[in-house]
Parts: sequence; C-alpha cells; structure tokens
Amino acid sequence: MPIILRLDRVMADRKMSLNELSEKVGISNVNLSNLKTGKVKAIRFSTLEAVCEVLDCQPGDILEYKP
Repeated sequence: MPIILRLDRVMADRKMSLNELSEKVGISNVNLSNLKTGKVKAIRFSTLEAVCEVLDCQPGDILEYKP
C-alpha cells in the first residue's frame, strides 16, 4: 500500500496513549488501533480532523505517500 500511516509516531511524540486518544477523539479503541496499525482502507475526513486537532498536527504528519 503506497499510503503509510504514521499515527504511532505522532502519538509517541506527543506521549499520548491509544486509550487517551480514543477518548479525546471519540472513536473506539479497536477502530483507532486499526488506524494506527494501517489495517484500514479509508479514513473519514472528520476522523482525520479530530485526530489532528487532538494531536496538534497536520494530516501530512500522519499520512505518508510512498510510491
């Protein structure tokens, strides 16, 4: 898959746990874990916006394109 999710790196930089991010974003631990490990095929803009707001980052910090 040419899109790589870097959510784990951003979470580590912010010292935020999966549980804490899940609570603040309002999505389940399971869905957030799937997002973190790259097991998703799509992400809603509303979810991406909420994650970026909580982590104080840009979408490009979380998503990376590798051809």
